[in-house]
Amino acid sequence: KSRVMNMQTKSKAAKNAKHHYNIGNDLYTRMLDKEMAYSCGYWKNAQNLDESQVDKFDLICRKLKLEKGMTILDIGSGWGGLLRHAVKNYGVIATGISPADQQILLAREKSAGLDIQFHQMDYRDFTGKFDRIVSVGMMEHVGPKNFRAFFEKCDELLADDGIMLHHLISGTRAQIETDGFFNRYIFPGGVIPSPAQITNAAENLFVLEDVHNFGLDYDKTLMEWFKNINAQWDQIPQYDLRFKRMWNYYLLASAAGFRSRKLNLNQYVFRRGGILEPYIPVR
Repeated sequence: KSRVMNMQTKSKAAKNAKHHYNIGNDLYTRMLDKEMAYSCGYWKNAQNLDESQVDKFDLICRKLKLEKGMTILDIGSGWGGLLRHAVKNYGVIATGISPADQQILLAREKSAGLDIQFHQMDYRDFTGKFDRIVSVGMMEHVGPKNFRAFFEKCDELLADDGIMLHHLISGTRAQIETDGFFNRYIFPGGVIPSPAQITNAAENLFVLEDVHNFGLDYDKTLMEWFKNINAQWDQIPQYDLRFKRMWNYYLLASAAGFRSRKLNLNQYVFRRGGILEPYIPVR
């Protein structure tokens, strides 16, 4: 079906996001780190899950060359951990968008008093201009039929001298269809792109300045999530045995994908053409 139909239209995207991200903040608070980062941690120097996510946040901020007073847009901002880190440590003015209402409500609660605005909406409907754009674990939900339109929207939103970073899972071959199990139970409409699909979609719009692969860190992150949730299932009895088996299969199958290197985690940094100042990558 996904070969013919666009499985990530605006209406489907909202429904798909709510299927996974609205299953209950009580589950995610027990599985994730204290900032509730639902994406790969950066384990270069980290000793635990909390440190790995803070280090990931800071890696992204350093790659974006954030400075006080800059505006930043996070497309698919989740529970807001990255933006809170950026505002507290770099003094930026932040905006986050997500179609998942439970995420937005908790993100606003956790970010009270900070210079962050969160909007529940589809990225295709958003307008404005930002010095920096970031997405973390979002492009897997965009869909192959929308990759070009996604980058065209980023082209509309990014300042002329801006920097953009996308952090996403990538596969070793191009795909246009969703995995059967993950489409039914975990991420409806989700498709993991290949690096070629990403760079092709950005062609003639942006200059690719840096690619960083740390996919093995996702194996470690997923196993930490697995340990966390399995130590606390008794605290969330509303999730039955069938759900527990399904969720554990999702975590372990994903970890196996990264361990076997069939899946990787890439961070892509883009700028526009015509910027003469060299981009210096950081790690």
